[in-house]
Amino acid sequence: MNATSKKLISFGIAMIEKLKQIQDEIERKILEKAEDAEQFRLTYLSRKGKLNDLFEEFKAIPNDLKKETGKLMNQVKQLAQDKFNAAKEKFEDTSTITSNKYDLSLPAYPFIAGARHPLLLVEKKIVEIFNKLGFSLAYGPEIEDDWHNFSGLNFPDNHPARDMQDTFFIEKDIALRTHTSSVQVRLMENKKPPIRAIMPGRVYRNEAISARAHCFFHQIEGIYIDKKVSFADLKQTLYYFVQEMFGNDFKIRFRPSYFPFTEPSAEMDISCIICKGKGCNVCKHSGWVEILGCGMIDPNVLQDNGINPEEYSGFAFGMGIERITMLKYDVKDLRMFSINDVRFLQQFESE
Repeated sequence: MNATSKKLISFGIAMIEKLKQIQDEIERKILEKAEDAEQFRLTYLSRKGKLNDLFEEFKAIPNDLKKETGKLMNQVKQLAQDKFNAAKEKFEDTSTITSNKYDLSLPAYPFIAGARHPLLLVEKKIVEIFNKLGFSLAYGPEIEDDWHNFSGLNFPDNHPARDMQDTFFIEKDIALRTHTSSVQVRLMENKKPPIRAIMPGRVYRNEAISARAHCFFHQIEGIYIDKKVSFADLKQTLYYFVQEMFGNDFKIRFRPSYFPFTEPSAEMDISCIICKGKGCNVCKHSGWVEILGCGMIDPNVLQDNGINPEEYSGFAFGMGIERITMLKYDVKDLRMFSINDVRFLQQFESE
Protein backbone atom coordinates (compact mmCIF):
# COMPACT_ATOMS: atom_id res chain seq x y z
CA MET A 1 0.00 0.00 0.00
CA ASN A 2 1.54 3.24 -1.07
CA ALA A 3 1.56 6.50 0.87
CA THR A 4 -1.36 8.00 -1.09
CA SER A 5 -3.64 5.04 -0.31
CA LYS A 6 -2.73 5.19 3.35
CA LYS A 7 -3.50 8.90 3.38
CA LEU A 8 -6.95 8.36 1.78
CA ILE A 9 -7.81 5.56 4.21
CA SER A 10 -6.78 7.78 7.11
CA PHE A 11 -8.94 10.60 5.64
CA GLY A 12 -11.94 8.22 5.39
CA ILE A 13 -11.55 7.00 8.97
CA ALA A 14 -11.32 10.63 10.17
CA MET A 15 -14.50 11.45 8.26
CA ILE A 16 -16.35 8.56 9.94
CA GLU A 17 -15.21 9.86 13.32
CA LYS A 18 -16.36 13.37 12.39
CA LEU A 19 -19.80 12.02 11.37
CA LYS A 20 -20.11 10.17 14.68
CA GLN A 21 -19.17 13.39 16.49
CA ILE A 22 -21.82 15.38 14.55
CA GLN A 23 -24.36 12.62 15.26
CA ASP A 24 -23.62 12.94 18.95
CA GLU A 25 -24.00 16.75 18.74
CA ILE A 26 -27.38 16.45 17.00
CA GLU A 27 -28.70 13.98 19.58
CA ARG A 28 -27.67 16.27 22.45
CA LYS A 29 -29.13 19.48 20.90
CA ILE A 30 -32.14 20.86 22.79
CA LEU A 31 -34.42 23.05 20.69
CA GLU A 32 -36.50 25.18 23.09
CA LYS A 33 -37.88 27.78 20.69
CA ALA A 34 -38.36 28.54 17.02
CA GLU A 35 -35.11 30.52 16.86
CA ASP A 36 -33.20 27.44 18.10
CA ALA A 37 -34.74 25.30 15.35
CA GLU A 38 -33.76 27.81 12.68
CA GLN A 39 -30.19 27.99 13.98
CA PHE A 40 -30.08 24.18 14.02
CA ARG A 41 -31.14 24.10 10.35
CA LEU A 42 -28.47 26.62 9.37
CA THR A 43 -25.78 24.70 11.26
CA TYR A 44 -26.47 21.22 9.93
CA LEU A 45 -28.85 21.24 6.95
CA SER A 46 -28.22 24.42 4.98
CA ARG A 47 -26.00 24.66 1.90
CA LYS A 48 -23.24 26.02 4.11
CA GLY A 49 -23.94 23.61 6.96
CA LYS A 50 -21.66 20.90 8.38
CA LEU A 51 -23.33 17.98 6.58
CA ASN A 52 -23.18 19.63 3.17
CA ASP A 53 -19.46 20.21 3.63
CA LEU A 54 -18.99 16.50 4.44
CA PHE A 55 -20.83 15.49 1.27
CA GLU A 56 -18.21 17.40 -0.70
CA GLU A 57 -15.40 15.63 1.17
CA PHE A 58 -17.12 12.25 0.61
CA LYS A 59 -16.00 12.27 -3.02
CA ALA A 60 -12.34 11.96 -2.00
CA ILE A 61 -12.48 8.89 0.27
CA PRO A 62 -11.47 5.35 -0.99
CA ASN A 63 -14.15 3.18 -2.60
CA ASP A 64 -13.92 0.43 0.03
CA LEU A 65 -14.89 3.01 2.72
CA LYS A 66 -17.63 4.76 0.74
CA LYS A 67 -20.37 2.24 1.58
CA GLU A 68 -19.88 2.49 5.33
CA THR A 69 -19.31 6.25 5.25
CA GLY A 70 -22.25 6.92 2.94
CA LYS A 71 -24.60 4.87 5.10
CA LEU A 72 -23.54 6.72 8.22
CA MET A 73 -23.77 10.07 6.45
CA ASN A 74 -27.35 9.37 5.36
CA GLN A 75 -28.26 8.29 8.89
CA VAL A 76 -26.86 11.49 10.39
CA LYS A 77 -28.60 13.66 7.80
CA GLN A 78 -31.93 11.89 8.38
CA LEU A 79 -31.48 12.29 12.14
CA ALA A 80 -30.92 16.02 11.71
CA GLN A 81 -33.86 16.39 9.33
CA ASP A 82 -36.23 14.47 11.62
CA LYS A 83 -35.21 16.52 14.63
CA PHE A 84 -35.69 19.78 12.74
CA ASN A 85 -39.08 18.71 11.33
CA ALA A 86 -40.33 17.71 14.79
CA ALA A 87 -39.24 21.03 16.28
CA LYS A 88 -40.74 23.02 13.41
CA GLU A 89 -44.10 21.25 13.78
CA LYS A 90 -44.09 21.79 17.52
CA PHE A 91 -43.43 25.51 17.31
CA GLU A 92 -45.93 26.02 14.46
CA ASP A 93 -48.63 24.35 16.59
CA THR A 94 -47.73 26.57 19.53
CA SER A 95 -47.94 29.68 17.32
CA THR A 96 -51.35 28.63 16.02
CA ILE A 97 -52.66 28.05 19.54
CA THR A 98 -51.36 31.45 20.66
CA SER A 99 -52.86 33.30 17.69
CA ASN A 100 -56.23 31.55 18.14
CA LYS A 101 -56.58 32.52 21.78
CA TYR A 102 -60.25 33.37 21.24
CA ASP A 103 -62.94 30.71 21.37
CA LEU A 104 -64.44 30.89 17.89
CA SER A 105 -67.47 28.93 19.04
CA LEU A 106 -68.62 31.76 21.30
CA PRO A 107 -71.07 34.44 20.03
CA ALA A 108 -69.35 37.39 18.35
CA TYR A 109 -68.83 40.68 20.13
CA PRO A 110 -71.51 43.26 19.26
CA PHE A 111 -70.59 45.23 16.15
CA ILE A 112 -70.22 48.90 17.07
CA ALA A 113 -71.72 50.90 14.25
CA GLY A 114 -70.57 54.41 13.51
CA ALA A 115 -72.85 57.42 13.52
CA ARG A 116 -73.34 60.37 11.23
CA HIS A 117 -72.21 63.68 12.62
CA PRO A 118 -75.16 65.72 13.93
CA LEU A 119 -74.27 68.62 11.62
CA LEU A 120 -74.44 66.26 8.65
CA LEU A 121 -77.78 64.91 9.83
CA VAL A 122 -79.26 68.40 10.06
CA GLU A 123 -77.75 69.52 6.75
CA LYS A 124 -79.29 66.48 5.06
CA LYS A 125 -82.67 67.27 6.62
CA ILE A 126 -82.53 70.92 5.49
CA VAL A 127 -81.59 69.90 1.96
CA GLU A 128 -84.48 67.42 1.85
CA ILE A 129 -86.96 70.10 2.96
CA PHE A 130 -85.89 72.62 0.32
CA ASN A 131 -85.65 69.92 -2.36
CA LYS A 132 -89.39 69.41 -1.88
CA LEU A 133 -89.84 73.07 -2.80
CA GLY A 134 -87.79 72.71 -5.97
CA PHE A 135 -84.46 74.07 -4.72
CA SER A 136 -81.40 72.47 -6.29
CA LEU A 137 -77.94 72.15 -4.72
CA ALA A 138 -74.98 74.37 -5.60
CA TYR A 139 -71.40 74.44 -4.29
CA GLY A 140 -68.45 76.81 -4.57
CA PRO A 141 -64.81 77.19 -3.44
CA GLU A 142 -63.91 77.96 0.16
CA ILE A 143 -61.16 80.36 -0.93
CA GLU A 144 -62.75 83.34 -2.68
CA ASP A 145 -61.77 86.60 -4.35
CA ASP A 146 -63.09 90.00 -3.30
CA TRP A 147 -65.73 90.16 -6.04
CA HIS A 148 -67.53 86.94 -5.18
CA ASN A 149 -67.23 87.30 -1.42
CA PHE A 150 -67.89 91.05 -1.06
CA SER A 151 -68.21 93.39 -4.06
CA GLY A 152 -70.65 91.26 -6.04
CA LEU A 153 -72.92 91.28 -2.98
CA ASN A 154 -73.07 95.07 -2.65
CA PHE A 155 -70.54 95.33 0.20
CA PRO A 156 -69.09 98.88 0.24
CA ASP A 157 -65.32 99.20 0.35
CA ASN A 158 -65.45 100.39 3.95
CA HIS A 159 -67.82 97.69 5.23
CA PRO A 160 -66.71 96.22 8.63
CA ALA A 161 -66.75 92.66 7.21
CA ARG A 162 -63.69 93.57 5.15
CA ASP A 163 -61.72 94.23 8.32
CA MET A 164 -59.13 91.68 9.42
CA GLN A 165 -61.04 91.25 12.70
CA ASP A 166 -63.80 89.40 10.84
CA THR A 167 -62.16 87.87 7.78
CA PHE A 168 -59.21 85.53 7.27
CA PHE A 169 -57.37 87.17 4.39
CA ILE A 170 -54.82 85.10 2.46
CA GLU A 171 -53.76 87.96 0.20
CA LYS A 172 -55.08 91.48 -0.28
CA ASP A 173 -58.10 90.44 -2.34
CA ILE A 174 -58.19 86.71 -1.52
CA ALA A 175 -59.80 85.35 1.64
CA LEU A 176 -61.47 82.33 3.19
CA ARG A 177 -65.11 82.85 2.38
CA THR A 178 -67.16 84.39 5.17
CA HIS A 179 -70.49 83.08 3.86
CA THR A 180 -71.82 80.81 1.15
CA SER A 181 -73.44 83.85 -0.48
CA SER A 182 -70.40 83.81 -2.76
CA VAL A 183 -71.99 80.79 -4.48
CA GLN A 184 -75.07 82.94 -5.19
CA VAL A 185 -72.88 85.37 -7.14
CA ARG A 186 -71.43 82.52 -9.19
CA LEU A 187 -74.94 81.23 -9.96
CA MET A 188 -76.19 84.65 -11.08
CA GLU A 189 -73.11 85.08 -13.28
CA ASN A 190 -73.52 81.75 -15.05
CA LYS A 191 -77.24 81.02 -15.08
CA LYS A 192 -80.26 82.89 -16.33
CA PRO A 193 -83.45 83.12 -14.19
CA PRO A 194 -85.40 81.35 -12.96
CA ILE A 195 -82.82 80.39 -10.32
CA ARG A 196 -83.82 78.37 -7.28
CA ALA A 197 -80.95 76.82 -5.29
CA ILE A 198 -79.46 76.28 -1.83
CA MET A 199 -75.74 76.37 -1.05
CA PRO A 200 -74.40 74.36 1.92
CA GLY A 201 -70.77 74.64 2.98
CA ARG A 202 -68.15 75.60 5.52
CA VAL A 203 -67.33 79.26 6.13
CA TYR A 204 -64.70 81.09 8.18
CA ARG A 205 -64.69 84.21 10.35
CA ASN A 206 -62.02 85.59 12.63
CA GLU A 207 -64.04 85.37 15.83
CA ALA A 208 -63.31 84.30 19.41
CA ILE A 209 -64.32 80.69 20.07
CA SER A 210 -67.05 80.29 22.67
CA ALA A 211 -70.18 78.28 23.42
CA ARG A 212 -72.06 80.35 20.83
CA ALA A 213 -69.39 81.16 18.20
CA HIS A 214 -66.47 79.58 16.34
CA CYS A 215 -63.85 80.64 13.79
CA PHE A 216 -65.34 78.15 11.32
CA PHE A 217 -68.90 76.94 11.01
CA HIS A 218 -71.39 75.71 8.41
CA GLN A 219 -74.06 77.57 6.51
CA ILE A 220 -76.87 76.89 4.11
CA GLU A 221 -77.98 79.82 2.02
CA GLY A 222 -80.75 79.94 -0.53
CA ILE A 223 -81.75 82.07 -3.48
CA TYR A 224 -84.87 82.31 -5.63
CA ILE A 225 -84.98 84.66 -8.63
CA ASP A 226 -87.85 84.82 -11.08
CA LYS A 227 -90.50 87.19 -12.30
CA LYS A 228 -92.82 88.66 -9.64
CA VAL A 229 -91.13 87.06 -6.62
CA SER A 230 -92.35 88.82 -3.46
CA PHE A 231 -91.64 89.02 0.26
CA ALA A 232 -94.76 86.94 0.82
CA ASP A 233 -93.12 84.11 -1.14
CA LEU A 234 -90.08 84.39 1.12
CA LYS A 235 -92.15 84.25 4.33
CA GLN A 236 -94.20 81.26 3.23
CA THR A 237 -91.06 79.40 2.16
CA LEU A 238 -89.43 79.96 5.55
CA TYR A 239 -92.62 79.15 7.49
CA TYR A 240 -92.75 75.83 5.69
CA PHE A 241 -89.07 75.13 6.42
CA VAL A 242 -89.34 75.85 10.16
CA GLN A 243 -92.47 73.74 10.61
CA GLU A 244 -90.89 70.81 8.74
CA MET A 245 -87.71 71.10 10.80
CA PHE A 246 -89.08 71.74 14.30
CA GLY A 247 -92.83 71.09 14.21
CA ASN A 248 -95.52 73.54 15.37
CA ASP A 249 -94.92 73.85 19.11
CA PHE A 250 -93.24 77.29 19.06
CA LYS A 251 -93.71 80.88 17.99
CA ILE A 252 -92.18 82.64 14.98
CA ARG A 253 -91.37 86.29 14.41
CA PHE A 254 -89.66 88.43 11.77
CA ARG A 255 -87.58 91.46 12.80
CA PRO A 256 -86.33 94.20 10.47
CA SER A 257 -82.58 93.99 9.92
CA TYR A 258 -79.84 95.06 7.53
CA PHE A 259 -77.74 93.09 5.06
CA PRO A 260 -75.84 94.74 2.19
CA PHE A 261 -77.22 92.35 -0.43
CA THR A 262 -80.94 92.38 0.52
CA GLU A 263 -83.48 95.20 0.77
CA PRO A 264 -85.72 94.99 2.72
CA SER A 265 -83.97 92.62 5.13
CA ALA A 266 -85.19 90.68 8.13
CA GLU A 267 -84.11 88.17 10.75
CA MET A 268 -86.30 85.24 11.65
CA ASP A 269 -86.60 84.17 15.30
CA ILE A 270 -88.33 81.23 16.91
CA SER A 271 -89.17 80.83 20.59
CA CYS A 272 -86.33 78.95 22.25
CA ILE A 273 -87.00 75.23 22.02
CA ILE A 274 -84.40 74.44 24.68
CA CYS A 275 -85.86 76.54 27.52
CA LYS A 276 -89.41 76.85 26.13
CA GLY A 277 -89.10 80.63 26.12
CA LYS A 278 -88.09 80.91 29.79
CA GLY A 279 -84.51 82.07 29.07
CA CYS A 280 -81.16 80.22 28.82
CA ASN A 281 -77.59 80.80 27.62
CA VAL A 282 -78.52 79.74 24.07
CA CYS A 283 -81.21 82.40 23.70
CA LYS A 284 -79.29 84.91 25.86
CA HIS A 285 -82.15 84.67 28.37
CA SER A 286 -84.51 86.41 25.94
CA GLY A 287 -86.70 83.43 25.14
CA TRP A 288 -86.05 83.93 21.39
CA VAL A 289 -83.39 82.49 19.09
CA GLU A 290 -82.42 83.95 15.74
CA ILE A 291 -82.22 81.09 13.23
CA LEU A 292 -81.65 82.88 9.91
CA GLY A 293 -81.35 86.13 8.02
CA CYS A 294 -83.28 86.87 4.86
CA GLY A 295 -84.62 89.55 2.53
CA MET A 296 -85.39 90.58 -1.02
CA ILE A 297 -82.28 90.66 -3.22
CA ASP A 298 -81.08 94.24 -3.64
CA PRO A 299 -81.62 95.47 -7.25
CA ASN A 300 -77.96 96.57 -7.28
CA VAL A 301 -76.89 92.95 -6.75
CA LEU A 302 -79.05 91.77 -9.62
CA GLN A 303 -77.76 94.55 -11.87
CA ASP A 304 -74.10 93.94 -11.02
CA ASN A 305 -74.47 90.24 -11.82
CA GLY A 306 -76.12 90.69 -15.20
CA ILE A 307 -79.79 90.26 -14.24
CA ASN A 308 -82.31 92.96 -15.13
CA PRO A 309 -83.96 94.13 -11.86
CA GLU A 310 -86.81 95.68 -13.86
CA GLU A 311 -87.77 92.24 -15.11
CA TYR A 312 -86.76 89.96 -12.25
CA SER A 313 -86.90 89.99 -8.46
CA GLY A 314 -85.83 87.47 -5.88
CA PHE A 315 -85.23 86.62 -2.27
CA ALA A 316 -82.28 85.16 -0.38
CA PHE A 317 -81.82 83.62 3.05
CA GLY A 318 -79.02 82.11 5.06
CA MET A 319 -78.74 80.08 8.26
CA GLY A 320 -76.03 78.50 10.40
CA ILE A 321 -76.32 74.73 10.55
CA GLU A 322 -74.78 74.71 14.03
CA ARG A 323 -77.54 76.97 15.36
CA ILE A 324 -80.28 74.77 13.90
CA THR A 325 -78.58 71.64 15.26
CA MET A 326 -78.24 73.11 18.75
CA LEU A 327 -81.97 73.76 18.82
CA LYS A 328 -82.99 70.44 17.31
CA TYR A 329 -80.83 68.28 19.60
CA ASP A 330 -80.73 70.52 22.71
CA VAL A 331 -76.96 71.11 22.51
CA LYS A 332 -75.89 74.05 24.67
CA ASP A 333 -72.26 74.41 23.56
CA LEU A 334 -71.39 74.89 19.88
CA ARG A 335 -67.82 73.68 20.49
CA MET A 336 -69.10 70.13 20.97
CA PHE A 337 -69.52 69.81 17.20
CA SER A 338 -65.80 70.16 16.47
CA ILE A 339 -63.93 68.48 19.35
CA ASN A 340 -64.63 64.91 18.11
CA ASP A 341 -65.64 63.59 21.53
CA VAL A 342 -66.80 60.03 20.82
CA ARG A 343 -69.15 60.10 23.83
CA PHE A 344 -70.99 63.03 22.25
CA LEU A 345 -71.09 61.53 18.75
CA GLN A 346 -72.36 58.15 19.98
CA GLN A 347 -75.61 59.79 21.04
CA PHE A 348 -76.54 60.06 17.35
CA GLU A 349 -76.07 56.38 16.42
CA SER A 350 -79.81 55.82 16.08
CA GLU A 351 -80.33 58.78 13.74
